[in-house]
Amino acid sequence: MNALATLKPPERLTVSEWADKYRILSELDSAAPGHWRTSKTPYLRGVMDAFNRDYVHDITFCAGTQLGKTSAEQNMIGYAVAQDPGPMLVVYPSEKLAKFTSEKRLQPLFKLSPSLKNEFLERESKDLELTFRGMYIALVGANSASDLSSRPARYVFFDEIDKFPRWTGAEAGPLELAAERTKTFYNKKIVKVSTPTLKTGNIWQGWLHADIQYRYFVPCPHCGTMQVLEFGQVKWPHDADEAEARAAANYECKYCHGVIDDRQKPAMLRAGEWRGERKVKGRAHKIAFHLNSIYSPWLSFGDVAAKFLASKDEPSLLMNFINSWLAEPWEDKSSKLKSDVVMSKALPYDRGRMPAAAQLVTCGIDVQLDHFWFSVRAWGPHLTSWLVDYGRVETWADLETVINRNYADENGEIRNVNLACIDSGYNTDDVYAFCAAHMDVAVPTKGSSTTLKSRYSVTVLDKQQAGFGLRLYIMDPNQMKNFIASRMTIDAGARGSWNVCRDVEREYADQICAEQRVEKKDKKGHVSTVWEKISSHAANHLLDCETNNTLAAEILGVRYLMDPEPPDRREEEPEKDDWLGVDDNWL
Repeated sequence: MNALATLKPPERLTVSEWADKYRILSELDSAAPGHWRTSKTPYLRGVMDAFNRDYVHDITFCAGTQLGKTSAEQNMIGYAVAQDPGPMLVVYPSEKLAKFTSEKRLQPLFKLSPSLKNEFLERESKDLELTFRGMYIALVGANSASDLSSRPARYVFFDEIDKFPRWTGAEAGPLELAAERTKTFYNKKIVKVSTPTLKTGNIWQGWLHADIQYRYFVPCPHCGTMQVLEFGQVKWPHDADEAEARAAANYECKYCHGVIDDRQKPAMLRAGEWRGERKVKGRAHKIAFHLNSIYSPWLSFGDVAAKFLASKDEPSLLMNFINSWLAEPWEDKSSKLKSDVVMSKALPYDRGRMPAAAQLVTCGIDVQLDHFWFSVRAWGPHLTSWLVDYGRVETWADLETVINRNYADENGEIRNVNLACIDSGYNTDDVYAFCAAHMDVAVPTKGSSTTLKSRYSVTVLDKQQAGFGLRLYIMDPNQMKNFIASRMTIDAGARGSWNVCRDVEREYADQICAEQRVEKKDKKGHVSTVWEKISSHAANHLLDCETNNTLAAEILGVRYLMDPEPPDRREEEPEKDDWLGVDDNWL
């Protein structure tokens, strides 16, 4: 009887059918351990069952958070071991993550599944090499060239590929190295799963270059029209804060404008279907699926609205919302700025003046061999800033005039520079002496040649010509330029924006855009992102001035400035600790 059982062919099941019958979720892997049920996340059925199509060799799943994409990939892995064994490679962003996933997710999967526990040879396995009857699974980090290229594999699974390094040591990228291992298998399968980052990222490129692109359509419970769930149709009261939006948000049908609430979403998901846009004729070998977090059964429409409100005023948080919740790539306007972008930040105030909302004024100074460049910038709550003045001066006396000059806001109130940061790269001793003579307003700065963990550090100088106790501020210029670039993604005049005066000259804009962000790899294979001049002839002095302005703002604690209360409410309401505030929809 045992011999006959051994010879019995496996059941003809799809991945979703196998998972429903044999997948047991462990306490280490799920908040709801027990039998897997595809009916809880019906949109995963089409993704998983694509693995059963003989002619499909490459599957891309570009998805947001809280959707079960990693579980879907693990179901494919379990199915392959049980139904159609073959050598397998599973690639994670790092070896540490590969080991963690092996211990906490994959090994429990194999031990608990009735169809896998007898196939898994636990004693012969290691954390990064799992052994089965008739096959093995190698788990590797994307940064290890030797592990990626050392063995053939019929199946290759990539998890969170947008977190992979672009290069693997001195060799090609991890996707290319791993895919090379499948060349000898006519029935190979390559599966890529991730949330997107940039348009140039691995997962979005997989989506763009697929033979068929699938999106999940669900029916409106009112008119029945099939449609893709989009963030623009999530509605909440105009002036609502995060808590109010979470409670009141709903979804509006794009066609009949009917109001859809969270109670109706499960039925919509069950009645949904994947619809593909074909990009090639004939059979499709590369297919891709796209799904945002609005579909998640664990998230309400209010959760999505609240997350957006919490993210919209901070570019780094907004990037996470667009990537991880909407499953869309962040348009990295900051990688290469254009002077037209700077010119578009002009607001209706004159050079030499500033809006009344300004609370602090900084000056950034770039020292050259025989002259100086400067820019003066005003700052208000939420890191909103306005260019006040800029230019070139020839002498230290001229520079003294710049930092002591009276500037005025739109109401005529006089304001002065609170802090001037002066680059000490040229004429270092003269810079120290000038700052020592103007210690009430000026400090010397220096750009670090290495990446800093913080935005800046401070060291105390003991220079005879500068006076004892002068503080030198060492900054990370890449972090400061990243800040400027990210602020330029915000519309002019909106909260947190980086603005210029109406009569700003093109020369200023050109100098601000004289650098671009590039990836560099050192001799050890470490990849870093730095700012470099677009060309050797591009003048970037005013960008360096604005970098020093950003440092001055950090030193002064500009990020903690608060909105002043209206005069008629100051006596009625206590002060609120809400420096982020809630804006209208600047998007």
